[in-house]
Amino acid sequence: MADQMLKREAPHVVIVGAGFGGLAAARALRGAEVRITVIDRTNHHLFQPLLYQVATAALSAPDIAAPVRTLLATQKNASVWLAQVEGIDVEKRQLLARGQRLDYDYLILATGMRHAYFGHDDWAAEAPGLKTLGEALDIRRRILRAFEAAEMEPSQQERRAWTTFVVIGGGPTGVELAGALAEIAGRTLSNEFRRFDPATTRVVLVEAGPRILPGLDPRSSVSAERQLRQLGIDVRTGVAVSELSVDFVQIGSERIRARTVLWAAGVRASRLAADLGVPVDKGGRVWVEEDLSLPDRPEVFVVGDLIAKTQEGKPLPGVAQLAVQSGRHAARNLLCSVRGRPRTPFRYVDKGSLATIGRNKAVAQIGRFHFSGMVAWWLWLLVHLMSLVEFRRRIAVLFEWGWSYLSWQRSSRVILEVPVVPTDPTSSAQEPQRVRRTGS
Repeated sequence: MADQMLKREAPHVVIVGAGFGGLAAARALRGAEVRITVIDRTNHHLFQPLLYQVATAALSAPDIAAPVRTLLATQKNASVWLAQVEGIDVEKRQLLARGQRLDYDYLILATGMRHAYFGHDDWAAEAPGLKTLGEALDIRRRILRAFEAAEMEPSQQERRAWTTFVVIGGGPTGVELAGALAEIAGRTLSNEFRRFDPATTRVVLVEAGPRILPGLDPRSSVSAERQLRQLGIDVRTGVAVSELSVDFVQIGSERIRARTVLWAAGVRASRLAADLGVPVDKGGRVWVEEDLSLPDRPEVFVVGDLIAKTQEGKPLPGVAQLAVQSGRHAARNLLCSVRGRPRTPFRYVDKGSLATIGRNKAVAQIGRFHFSGMVAWWLWLLVHLMSLVEFRRRIAVLFEWGWSYLSWQRSSRVILEVPVVPTDPTSSAQEPQRVRRTGS
């Protein structure tokens, strides 16, 4: 009876979002004298850095996703809701989910980011982004069906349009997608079609800024561009997309006929950030205090990509390691308040940046050390393998990567007709929706 009374009286912590930040926060509160409710629009934690490998048929969806309930099954102070968060009332300390009002004593918002089309939201239908498993499967379907359509197309001009892929955005996701597409065409499918040669596939990577991988040192950007060009990828920098349709992309003064366009150009904050009633930056990220709480709202923490904060004159990067570190720190500061101790300021520790381009091709930046080529590629493999949340998934991914390396094959080349799960409107707090499938 005393234990039940304690559980009812323990502070209620609500964590919205079960990505890297939300999961890190929940795990950091294991065994603490709090009650935790984790709310997410999907039932799984997703290892987003490898999502592009699902989109390009190198891995299957279960290889990079794990049920949230499984991950928290032994954590007795945590429960999980599969629900849409429809709004937050910071005055009443309540949020609305599935039509129910849920009270909280502390709130950790870890809803991440969604796609930004810079005022051209109508482009989303023809240029899907990559943030969910549903989107990854949709992109995989588009890629594989483009090659199938090319095999059946009698017109050489139309076949060329089917085998031209445009990736918009030169960040890590865009670079990795472009590299994987080049390898699929040049190696994986090399002997499987009879009416055309997949090696003639054209991959165009477009970056509006002056260089690709702008978050890395310029030396890494130069190395990455050189490795991309070695794969035959047409890299365009300093030029933006001005028009986009079902079968063409306008890049500057050039119109490129392409039936498959992929978006990796920008992100904006989850719409739930607007409910907090505090200042945000131009991308909708929330300006937080040094302890990651909201101004004048010490019971509300913001972690991960949603943070708008500078350190040493630079904005914090929207990467997985920031989400993990900030999630853990928010949980520690929350416990400091519960136990009557002073909070501590958050300081991000950059453990390095990596981006893979293709087989034996990558760039890595760890402190003042820079690596490229095979060394960077092996570093990338090791870091991502060890970061997967479950040991069983590490074994599965290691097997898939080993088979792919030896055979150049991708074992998940099955075309699935599935509904897309969009990341809009509340990112990881939104419930799945069925939407119209477009393209072929």
